[in-house]
Amino acid sequence: MTRKYFGTDGIRGKVGEYPITADFFLKLGWAAGRVFATEGHGFVLVGKDTRISGYMFESALEAGLTAAGVDTRLLGPMPTPGVAYLTRTLRAQAGIVISASHNPYYDNGIKFFSVQGTKLPDEIEQRIEEYMDSPMTTVESSKLGKAKRLVDAPGRYIEFCKASVPTKLDFTGMRIIIDCAHGATYHIAPHVFSEVGAEVVTIGAEPDGLNINDECGATKPEKLAATVLSYRADLGIALDGDGDRLVMVDHKGEIVDGDELIYIIAKARLDIGLMSGPIVGTLMTNLGMEHGLKKLGLELLRANVGDRYVMEMLTEHKGILGGENSGHIICLDKTTTGDGIIAALQILAEMQTSGKSLHELKSGMQKYPQVLVNVRTDKKINPAENEIIQKAVKAVEKKLGDSGRVLLRASGTEPLIRVMVEGQQADLVGNYAHQIADDVKKAMEA
Repeated sequence: MTRKYFGTDGIRGKVGEYPITADFFLKLGWAAGRVFATEGHGFVLVGKDTRISGYMFESALEAGLTAAGVDTRLLGPMPTPGVAYLTRTLRAQAGIVISASHNPYYDNGIKFFSVQGTKLPDEIEQRIEEYMDSPMTTVESSKLGKAKRLVDAPGRYIEFCKASVPTKLDFTGMRIIIDCAHGATYHIAPHVFSEVGAEVVTIGAEPDGLNINDECGATKPEKLAATVLSYRADLGIALDGDGDRLVMVDHKGEIVDGDELIYIIAKARLDIGLMSGPIVGTLMTNLGMEHGLKKLGLELLRANVGDRYVMEMLTEHKGILGGENSGHIICLDKTTTGDGIIAALQILAEMQTSGKSLHELKSGMQKYPQVLVNVRTDKKINPAENEIIQKAVKAVEKKLGDSGRVLLRASGTEPLIRVMVEGQQADLVGNYAHQIADDVKKAMEA
């Protein structure tokens, strides 16, 4: 059955525009509360990032859950993976995160976690949506839910992160720059890395409700790169607004993306005999990573773009490592969801164990140039079924052979056909991408 509100990663949009409104969140809190109340007595955790609208939506959710007779534990600013961890370890009925992840401050959204610390099953989301279409009611006063702050939440999560690497490892002498994107990790990430012994310099850790992800963090690591060079640091760590993305910078100021980080973690696991199952990437995962993993004897599977699909494929194939080039990295042998801090700690651990710099570790794979061309379309067209487009794609694929690939997909949010070509030679890749884009335009005019 088609879901009306929930997308692949919760509900997200611009604040003040339906459904990202206070009255919707009130009703959503109530609807979710009605579903959770039928599962037995317990409580629900509510965390948020640092955007200004979080205050409004936190209050609305609390009111809706209370009206449904569900107790609430308010976490305040807390990274999304922190909410997932606390939901699991505190055995809450569910965890709720108010966040729009890497989006600007004027967006917000909501996502849910199950008691296992994973995304809610589809059937639970469906039941919540069914209640959204029912009149809102309030339980009798004696059965109203209660709410209180969980003041030790940050400390609990900090200790969990630190425990993801062996205590015998000492990071003393390692200088790290951390960019918290003025987001939910601002009061957590600096403590984690300093408490494992590193010398920490923090930027992007002064949230004002409006500056989250603003020219900083995992989506804009250029400032971090400049800071790494300025301080002559060993590396830089860039997180996004809710802490589930990681991009790093090596000591030369070069950006290290999610694909390269996943490769490093995979090789580290393999070297100590703890790598099991395939690695799961997405359709956008760089071909250089696939080839690098193949040389190690490791298999790469490609899921649709989105960490939800990566997680589904990992579960299906019993894998422990996957993610996206954007920096969503899932280490299922350490936690239940993508976690930027934990992924960064795995990289630091490998640097310390191997004695190699981040720059040296990433050299095991060579990224291939990727060129993406967006073709705007005013009519629906399926690239896989269009003869003109497929002829153009096959011609380019024949020229590229095993040293490149072509990917065409329709955007799920905009009227665009995305044409991506990657290969070993940047100039040829660019030419091929524009050739195919021209043929896509011809197909639309035919």
